[in-house]
Amino acid sequence: MDRTRRPAPASVDAYIAGFEPEVRAVLRKIRATVRKAAPGATEKISWGMPAYTQDGVLTFFAVFKDHVSIFPGPEGIERFKKELAPYGTSKGTVKFPLGTPVPYGLIARIVKFRVKENKARAAAKRAKTTR
Repeated sequence: MDRTRRPAPASVDAYIAGFEPEVRAVLRKIRATVRKAAPGATEKISWGMPAYTQDGVLTFFAVFKDHVSIFPGPEGIERFKKELAPYGTSKGTVKFPLGTPVPYGLIARIVKFRVKENKARAAAKRAKTTR
């Protein structure tokens, strides 16, 4: 199936269902990892891909021609720079090549970091507005 041109899915289940079995297995595991790391997060489709929010955006994930990416934002990339060194990264993206082991434990740690970061940012914002 062409992974580059797809209509926007109606749900995360629909997004995952649109891929071949090997890719679906990886996506399901990423989804489960994110949900376990951020049980209070809201799951939705945003920008045509699965997205998770809790006091702001935590992460997105998506499949491309040769890789699956997570999008934890620049803060998530910077905080885990050394551990992410074996993978392709850019300002807010990590690329895990398809057919290679995905570091689910690292994804969980990144998401937990983003939850704490978002919570702290939201608390600071609330404190600022109550002054």
